[in-house]
Amino acid sequence: MLLALIGIIVVALAFDYTNGFHDAANAIAVAVSTKALTPRAALALAAVANLVGALISTEVAKTVGAGIIDAPSGSTGLQLVFAALVGAIAWNLVTWYFGLPSSSSHALIGGLVGAALAAAHSVQWLGILDKVVIPMVVSPLVGFGLGYLFMLAVLWSFRRANAHKAHRGFRHAQIVSSAAMALGHGMQDAQKTMGIITLALVTSGHLDGFDVPLWVVLASALAISAGTYAGGFRIMRTLGRRIIQLTPAGGFAAQTVASGVMIATATVFAVPVSTTHITTTSIMGVGATRRLSAVRWGVAGNIVVAWVVTLPAAGLVAAAAFVVTHALVG
Repeated sequence: MLLALIGIIVVALAFDYTNGFHDAANAIAVAVSTKALTPRAALALAAVANLVGALISTEVAKTVGAGIIDAPSGSTGLQLVFAALVGAIAWNLVTWYFGLPSSSSHALIGGLVGAALAAAHSVQWLGILDKVVIPMVVSPLVGFGLGYLFMLAVLWSFRRANAHKAHRGFRHAQIVSSAAMALGHGMQDAQKTMGIITLALVTSGHLDGFDVPLWVVLASALAISAGTYAGGFRIMRTLGRRIIQLTPAGGFAAQTVASGVMIATATVFAVPVSTTHITTTSIMGVGATRRLSAVRWGVAGNIVVAWVVTLPAAGLVAAAAFVVTHALVG
């Protein structure tokens, strides 16, 4: 049991690491594409801010660990958690390879549900509706709408400003908005790994209640920070250039909106939203202020397909992983 628990913790931290390099582009793609930051400087900034964000709160961790499935027990329960991680990591690697900014959060949640169904374990469907499905639909719409409105406000406020000075000022402002984006990412995505590790500790009997230990917080924060610094240049290219080529002002607007939504959902609502969904739709909302045709809707459509497929795809891989693991271990 102890060896299985250690193995799950290692795999969970590996998922956290892949989450970091998979979603690093969310925080820095726009700043790099507008030349506000060099790729390595942006990655370093994002890594530090991710680390800080991961240490701030554990509310989302509690939602993921205790609000998606009922806490399992024994060796079968550990197999379930392991299979959920396998499903999430597999989908992260597939979408990273093809440069698609899919949701690591939904990959993990889909993995939990798929493994639980394969194990004939209880799933909290009402919790999934309230904490996953509704935020999954609402948060991208909020990101698009606020991105559009905030960009209009920026354009109106600086309509008489010197264009060269305004560009330079917004490039500097993007350093702050990039840090805020990475902070929000750490508050959201690192907590999901904390929730999984804590769930494994409860399952194995090493914890009685769902209180995230400090060492779990620190390990998850460091893993996602290291993964962020490793970089995600494939996805960075998709978010930074292929959806729409942003100006420094547009980049600042998209990042400010996205970071605000992520921080609010992590602290006020304690729901695990997709940082990828919010970032992408904020960029699309900002781009739509030029004209709707300025947004490359074909690329956006491919991303939406990846969003829709993520939950069931990760769930199927996790279910298969549970069946194989259970057959081998018993």
